[in-house]
Amino acid sequence: MLLNRYLLFFVVLFCVFSTEAQQLKVELGQGEIAINEPFTITFTVENATLKDYSGFPEIEGFVKRGTSSSSSTNFINGQRSFSQSITQNYVATAEGEYELKPFSIKVNGQLVKINGKKIKVGPAKQRRRGYDPFGNDPFQDVFGRRNAPQEFVDVEADAFVALTTDKSSVYLGEGFTVTIAFYVSSKNRAELSFHELGSQLPEIVKKIKPTSCWEENFEIGNISGEAVEINGQRYSQFKIYQATYYPLNTEKIEFPSIDLEMIKYKVAKNPSFFGRNRQENIETFSSKPKTVVIKELPPHPLKESVSVGNYKLQEKISSSNLQTGESFNYSFNVTGEGNISAIHEPSFPSDENFDFYPPNVRQDINKGNGKVRGVKSFSFYGIPNEPGSYNMKDYFSWIYFNTAKEQYDTLKSEVVLVVSGESKKNESISSTDMGSFYDSIELKDNTLFALNNQGMFKTIANIAIFLMLAITAFVVFKK
Repeated sequence: MLLNRYLLFFVVLFCVFSTEAQQLKVELGQGEIAINEPFTITFTVENATLKDYSGFPEIEGFVKRGTSSSSSTNFINGQRSFSQSITQNYVATAEGEYELKPFSIKVNGQLVKINGKKIKVGPAKQRRRGYDPFGNDPFQDVFGRRNAPQEFVDVEADAFVALTTDKSSVYLGEGFTVTIAFYVSSKNRAELSFHELGSQLPEIVKKIKPTSCWEENFEIGNISGEAVEINGQRYSQFKIYQATYYPLNTEKIEFPSIDLEMIKYKVAKNPSFFGRNRQENIETFSSKPKTVVIKELPPHPLKESVSVGNYKLQEKISSSNLQTGESFNYSFNVTGEGNISAIHEPSFPSDENFDFYPPNVRQDINKGNGKVRGVKSFSFYGIPNEPGSYNMKDYFSWIYFNTAKEQYDTLKSEVVLVVSGESKKNESISSTDMGSFYDSIELKDNTLFALNNQGMFKTIANIAIFLMLAITAFVVFKK
């Protein structure tokens, strides 16, 4: 475009000075300009509100021709940044060489010192007519030939917010994933950014979170676009919340419509090079309500206590060949997709063949790709008492409702434990023996007699009391 070629003449080399505490940046215009080109001094405050600033310096041989301001808000990788800029324009009165002397400027109470600069002003540069297809001169505002207020045009956004679930109906205890995301079409032309998402999101979650569910939150830290296709059209999906819910009763779950405020920018009807070319506006996007139906589990004696999900068994034993009395470790690990936190320990019988002790329990939960997966490990310590060959499935099993098969299923051990050696059953009995004191009971006379002669007991008691008093008196008098 001719306009772009024209603007190439105004490429500047900036001298940048910054102060980290205030995040302040000061920029000086180029050192060589035409007499019909402006010289500029711009300062920008980043991630802070511009409260006050001191005046711009005077430059000998130049006159001030007004200031312009601009602001910018961006949301990159889930992080919001904000900046404000003030630009002072200067116009040379004649050709020649001039000097911008060192000066100081105070912004938000912070004083910043700026080095000076040589400025060379040359002959005017000719501007071609017709370089702007709209017939506008982008420098009319700078030289004061155009004082009309800037007009901004609203550009319709091809975007929407949605609350979606990966399932519309689930069994009681079966998980379903809820996602709240903002979708921007690849054909969108409106400039959009998030508005105070940190304060909006907690209120949105509070509104939609069901009280009758266990929640596993995916804890989205950084918000970034992901390419998706909806009805044949490509969109960028920005997830702002995702969690898997496990219903605790059969009450239907209804998610209401949510509102998400976004910043949408209007664009200038007549863009200028130095002026403000966009305007912030808050626009509210609303989602559609969503309902999830909860189904009863089929009849079963353990219907009220079984876990629900899609699981497999991983097991491990320290040794499959043992001697009686030799201890072993056995791990019964339930792994798969479901509410890992709610998995209960497998049932195991207690008999004279083994001594089993309560297990150590450990769980690992992984959340990703809209699914909750993990493993819950039960580590048992046991001692065999009797020789023989034992199928551990007779001792360890775990019943659950399989959501993939939509029926009850059982995880059973496949380990076969071979025990050799002498029986330890008698040793187990002797370990609980009460000792020889109780063995002598059989040798004692079991004749009953009455304790009705209380005179003897009273006499003995009186003698003991008298002796105690006598000893006490003797000690006292001796001292």
